[in-house]
Amino acid sequence: PDGCGLFLPVSEITLPRSSRGSSSSDHQSNGQSPVSILSRAAESGPNPGVPQPLGVGQRVCFIQDECVQLECEVLVHFRFNVCLCVQDHPGGSWDGYYKSIKLCSIPSPEFGALLPLSKVTAESRSERSPLAVTSPKLPPLPVPNKPALQPPSPSKDPPNRLLIQPSMLLTARQALQPPSSSAPKAALKPPALTTPKPALQPPAAPPNKPQAPPPDQSRSSNGFHNLPSPPIAEQRAEFGTWLEVGSMVEVNDPPLFGVIRWIGQINNIPEPVAGIELDQELSAATDGSYLGERHFHCPANKGLFVKLRNCRRDSRFPEPELPINQVDRCNSIAFANWSSKRVEEHTPPLSGADARLTYEGFKKGIQGHLNSCYLDASLFRYVKLRASIRPTHTRPQNNPISQSAQDLLRCEIVNPLRRYGYVCASKTMALRKLLKEETADSGFTNEEKDPEELLNQLFLLLQVEPLLKIRSVSQKAQECFIYQLFPPAVSPSVQALLESSFMHSGLKLTEAPSCLPLLMPRFGKEFKMFDAILPSLSLDITDLLDETLRQCSICQSVAQWECLQCYEDVDITPGQLKQYCNTCNTQVHTHKKRQTHRPVEVRGPRGCWEGPVHGARQLMDLFAVTCIETSHYVSFVKHGPGATDWLFFDSMADREGGENGFNVPQVRSCPEVGRYLSLSVDEVSRLDASSLRDPVRRLLCDAYMCLYHCPQLSLYK
Repeated sequence: PDGCGLFLPVSEITLPRSSRGSSSSDHQSNGQSPVSILSRAAESGPNPGVPQPLGVGQRVCFIQDECVQLECEVLVHFRFNVCLCVQDHPGGSWDGYYKSIKLCSIPSPEFGALLPLSKVTAESRSERSPLAVTSPKLPPLPVPNKPALQPPSPSKDPPNRLLIQPSMLLTARQALQPPSSSAPKAALKPPALTTPKPALQPPAAPPNKPQAPPPDQSRSSNGFHNLPSPPIAEQRAEFGTWLEVGSMVEVNDPPLFGVIRWIGQINNIPEPVAGIELDQELSAATDGSYLGERHFHCPANKGLFVKLRNCRRDSRFPEPELPINQVDRCNSIAFANWSSKRVEEHTPPLSGADARLTYEGFKKGIQGHLNSCYLDASLFRYVKLRASIRPTHTRPQNNPISQSAQDLLRCEIVNPLRRYGYVCASKTMALRKLLKEETADSGFTNEEKDPEELLNQLFLLLQVEPLLKIRSVSQKAQECFIYQLFPPAVSPSVQALLESSFMHSGLKLTEAPSCLPLLMPRFGKEFKMFDAILPSLSLDITDLLDETLRQCSICQSVAQWECLQCYEDVDITPGQLKQYCNTCNTQVHTHKKRQTHRPVEVRGPRGCWEGPVHGARQLMDLFAVTCIETSHYVSFVKHGPGATDWLFFDSMADREGGENGFNVPQVRSCPEVGRYLSLSVDEVSRLDASSLRDPVRRLLCDAYMCLYHCPQLSLYK
């Protein structure tokens, strides 16, 4: 045992005083004071003058409250006339500790007793049960003249320290076995268990190992060969579903604490068995082996095997809070105060002062939840669109998910947003679940996405006809929902970026779109081509249309040629589209600086056109801008015809409660946005971005997507 080892010269070792011979006298005569060390053999040997103690494992009985207690076994004994017993029936009051020193392991204080030898007598053969373990009959012990000695403190008098032989430990393990008796045993009462939350799933049982030979039937049915756990009702087996390898548990009463190191099956045990590494050593425990077969590794006397259902959560630590499923939380009762109504009637968008009165304020807009700002900022823009997204009539409408998405978007999101100015997070979560089901991408319900990824998948789910049809150099039209701007332009305006991107890529729109989403030339959270981009209030796409009449840049007659090299010519207004009639094209390219240019013929409608072109320009109006700063998306939406009719929307502007609280959306009026959008490109380029205040800075410096629409085309397209 710890603290019992001593190194010293052999010359200082002698036999105990009771066994000394002449050598002892010789030592004393030489003036030496040798150290006397009690050997284990001497400790357990007979001592003249002291009554012979009972043998470890011997059956004894003693009288308590005028009642004879039978079927007791001696676990450990002192040389000081003290007997440590393990009873087979409740009634004791000793837990194996004396003055904070653990002397032995007792299953429960109700089964332990610390008695003087004077009160203990050997059990007679007639008092034993038929199946009790037999032991030699000993005569009653005489009552000593002096009171029983107490075990000394470990810090004093090392020769009188408690010494236990290996044979005693083996007998102690056997003593902890439930005796094979036909008499019924009193069951230990387990403490009440706290029902764990059912969210966690039971761990998968590891593959069965080769089974050991069947255990002896006299062993406990709990699946281990040492201390039995208290019996627990079968209906409580389901309470152990939270247990897994690494769980901190306790067993028995008083509890033994430890960590589960193995879970599996053991032969003849129909239930799962847990191998536990105890915090403290137990004389009856193992090193992780059971019946000669190793299931896990742990220090000696710390491995214990019990039925999994007999394990309880470690009561020394508070029960951990299970993570809340935030995806399903939207449908919980906690969201009842934040819910929004369903509106099935056709609800046109409000405009001007009515829109500001309905939409502005806290708890307005779309409530954000679980990384939904990309969705909220994208859907809030439809509060202004005069026509909801409608599926094309040329595609089959037999997809139930698509029909559910159309009904959800119209009746649960767009219409309530237009009438009441608020939509709760449970409605958008329902749409996210439909996107997840359709795309098999679980990230739609809990991860942050890009707005273009959402719009592409949402339009496919709704079976919407592509918004854009673009012809490339190969003369083959391509369909898409969003166009990414490329940054060859020098001027930081959306008009210049669009024209430059189309010109350098050789692209044309085959028809005028009713809605035009444009992605700004920025990538990731940090890289931005321009410090500030001016979202053009009006976008002219006339010269970007294919097979339409176009004006000559010089004489305004019908254009028949366009030149990419002239786009950057500093002598002819650089940064603008250059298209010429036959006469102007010849004159412009006669100059020696432009003789290397390669103008291409413009595709126009068939027929003979002469004179100036008086057709109207194809213009599109800016109605929404989505911005991103770091990883959070917000929206600016124009709600009326006035230049200052702008709203700023943030789905997570505030929060009520802590981690499991609720996001509070906010919509506020931003008339200053209109004043900055009315500036020229030169004026915007001279602005100091660091001096701009929110929300203008976010609009000009963090623009991510600009959306344009044509109100006339939106009525039928």
